Amino acid sequence: MLSRVLAVLRSPVLRAGFLLVALALAVAYVVRDRAAIADAWSRLDAGAVLLALLLSLANVALSGASWRAVLADLGSPLPAGAAARVFFVGQLGRYIPGTVFQFVAQAELAKDHGVPRRRTGSALAVALLVSMTTAGLLVTGVLPLALQGQRITGWEWTSWLRWLAPLLLVLLVPRVLNPLLRVLLRLARQEPLEHRVTVAGLLASAGWAMASWVAVGLQVFVLTRAVGSDWSAGPTLALAVGGYAVAWLVGFLVVLAPAGAGARELVLGAVVALATGSGAAAVVVLGSRVLLTVSDLVLAFAALAGHRAEVRRTR
Repeated sequence: MLSRVLAVLRSPVLRAGFLLVALALAVAYVVRDRAAIADAWSRLDAGAVLLALLLSLANVALSGASWRAVLADLGSPLPAGAAARVFFVGQLGRYIPGTVFQFVAQAELAKDHGVPRRRTGSALAVALLVSMTTAGLLVTGVLPLALQGQRITGWEWTSWLRWLAPLLLVLLVPRVLNPLLRVLLRLARQEPLEHRVTVAGLLASAGWAMASWVAVGLQVFVLTRAVGSDWSAGPTLALAVGGYAVAWLVGFLVVLAPAGAGARELVLGAVVALATGSGAAAVVVLGSRVLLTVSDLVLAFAALAGHRAEVRRTR
C-alpha cells in the first residue's frame, strides 16, 4: 500500500498539478484583496515598499538557509541551487490547507537529488522546531521591551509563551531531540536516520532563523513607520520583531489555515494597532502578507528558472 502511495506521489503529472494548485492559491490571496491592496499601497511611498520587499525576500531566503543547515547536519549538504529548488518550490505547499503538503513537496523534490525522504522530513521538522523556539525567545525577550511594563487588556493569553520557549529549548537538546526523531520515524514505519542532529548544526540553524526573524521584523517596522507610528523608533522596532514572532507562532499552530492566513493577520494587526491605531495597522498587516507572498513566488520561480538553465547546460 505504501509503495503505491509513493509511486503516485512521484508521478510527474501529480507534481505539476500540485505546483499549479499551490501557485494558484498563492496568487488568489493577492488577487482576492486587490482593491484593499491598491488602497494600502496608495498610503505607502515607493521607497518604503521596495525596502520592505527586500527584507521580505531576505526573510524567506534566511529561512531556507536555516533548513539547509539542518539538512547538511543530517548528512545531505545540498548545493545552493538544489537547496533553493527544494525549499522555495516546496514552500508553496504551505498555501494548501494542512501542513503535510509542505513536507510531501520537499521530500519529493529532494528525492531527485538523492536525499532520502525521511531525512528531508526530519530536517523540515527540526527547522520548524528551531523557528518556533527562536520565535518564542523573541516574544518573551523583545516584546516586553516594547510594552515597557504596560499591561495591555486582552493579551493575558500570551502568558503561556513564557512556558513554551523553555519547553521548546528542552526539545532541541540533542539527547532529547534524536530519540524523539527515532520514535517519530518508527511510528511512520521509516528507517532511522544515519546521522544524528548535533549542537553545531542546531546552532547554525538557529543563527539563520534568528536572522530571518530580524529581517521580517524590520519589514513590519518599515511599514509601521511609513504609515505613521505614535511610538519612538526603539519601542516600535521591538514591537515589530516581537509582534511578528507571536503572530507567526499563532498562525503556525492554526494548521488548517494556508500559510497561517487569517490567524497571523489578526494577531499582528492587534499588536501593530498599539502603536498606529487600527486603520494604519490594517495597511501594515496587508502589506506584510502581500510582500511575503510575492517573495515566496519570486524565489520559487527563480529557483525553477535556475534549475531549467542548469538542465539545459548539462544537456
